[in-house]
Amino acid sequence: MAKSSEETKEKIYRIIKENPEGLTIQEVAKKAGVSRITASIYIHELLGEGKITQRKIGAYRILFPKEKVIEEVKMKELVEKLKKKS
Repeated sequence: MAKSSEETKEKIYRIIKENPEGLTIQEVAKKAGVSRITASIYIHELLGEGKITQRKIGAYRILFPKEKVIEEVKMKELVEKLKKKS
């Protein structure tokens, strides 16, 4: 059973990585073919491991791969530096 749960967790991580624009827990669950509760358990594990991050937008928590967030932060910093030079 442990192997199956690891496979599910990896599948959920892969789905989030393949959708860098962000997904809700419900969308992840649907794409993974698992219940929202099951998806939520693995999502919290992935959040704890630092592999993904979430952003609250209105009533929704949108999940992103960690690399996407890092890219956005770097891009914002670059834009701010360019604005200061102008």
